[in-house]
This record gives sequence, C-alpha cells and structure tokens, in this order.
Amino acid sequence: MKRGKKYIEAAKQIDRNNLYEVIDAFGLVGKTAIAKFDETVEAHVKLGVDSRHADQQVRGAVVLPHGTGKSVRVLVFAKGVKADEAKAAGAEFVGAEDLIPKIQNEGWLDFDVVVATPDMMGVVGRLGRVLGPKGLMPNPKAGTVTMDVTKAVNEIKAGKIEYRLDKTNIIHVPIGKVSFGDEKLKENFSTLMSAIIKAKPAAAKGQYLKSVAISSTMGPGIKINPARLV
Repeated sequence: MKRGKKYIEAAKQIDRNNLYEVIDAFGLVGKTAIAKFDETVEAHVKLGVDSRHADQQVRGAVVLPHGTGKSVRVLVFAKGVKADEAKAAGAEFVGAEDLIPKIQNEGWLDFDVVVATPDMMGVVGRLGRVLGPKGLMPNPKAGTVTMDVTKAVNEIKAGKIEYRLDKTNIIHVPIGKVSFGDEKLKENFSTLMSAIIKAKPAAAKGQYLKSVAISSTMGPGIKINPARLV
C-alpha cells in the first residue's frame, strides 16, 4: 500500500520496534495525526484466546468517561410504555414489527446501535441476517437487550461502546478524538482496558494481552507495552 508524504513523515516519529509507555503513546498519537479533520483514535487489542470456542469469547460494553466524540443514532425496538420511555430518553428511532420491512426490504440502516426489550427479541431475530454481520444485533452482555430502555439509551448517548473479538482475536474500538488531548484519551483507554482485563475468560491460558496498539484514523500505529497494563 502506497503511503503519502505526510504519513511517511509522521511514521518517522515512531520506533516500530519499541513498546511505548501509555503516557508516551498518547503524546505521539496527537503528533502523528495528519488529516485536516478531527481524527478518531482507536485501540487495537490482540488477546491470547481462541474466539472459535464459546468459553473463550470476550465481549461486553463500557461507558467511556469522556465519550467517543461521535453522535450516536439509537434505534429501540419496544412497545407501549417502553416505547414512550425510549422516545423520552432521546432515541432517534422507536418501533416494532413495522420496522422489519423497512430494514429487510428497503435496506434502511440509518442507525448506529440497536436496543430491544426482551419481549421484542422474537421480532428482532428475524433481522439477524441483516443486523448480525454489521454487529448491530442487540445482546444482553452489551446491555442492549433490557427492560430499562431509559438507562440503555442514556448510557449509549453518554459514550457507551461495545467491544468484541473479531475472527483474528483482536478487539478494535474507538476511544475518542485527537482533539480530546492526552489526558482524556488516556482515561478512556484505561477504562476500556480495565473492562477487557476483567472480562478475561477462565478458559484463557498463557499471556492474555498479546499486543496493544493505538492509532488515529489516518496515522501510524503505536505499540503499547502490554505488560504495564495488567
């Protein structure tokens, strides 16, 4: 992949063979953000587990103290009083069976997170083939299948993110914007890492945190010393 001059100059500031301390890594991420827009900062955490085994899955959700810097559109599947609660909490879209054809047939996906009350999961299950591959299916572990829709919507709006393993046993999640500055990004990162460490499966053997890196949208990756995080 061919890189531009700005990227190459930014990458020169990073020693690819070095494992940085957290404080130094976040100092560098701001210096190596090269885009004209406010780049998102992401964490990439490779775990010593095998996601093919059910007892080694790592999945959950955490509210970042400073949010992600991104406005999130919430869709809630609920009826009656719970639908009213979802609207009052600020959910952009609220509905039930009426939303099925819109999503299934019209390809409507103008939302970022889906919340559902447990009684609606039979309806939402019919959308599994559409929502599943996009990581949008509500899940009890992530707190998105719940009767407390007010709390769910409030937390999502406040900066709740879901983390889960991909097929290569890596978790990729946004932890804020470059404009947040070092301190806020570090606090968000620490909150995320604490949650991932607590979520370590009992079946996981050997080194749990294999590698940890951060990067801005257009910037180079910066490796963090995983031994200092446990």
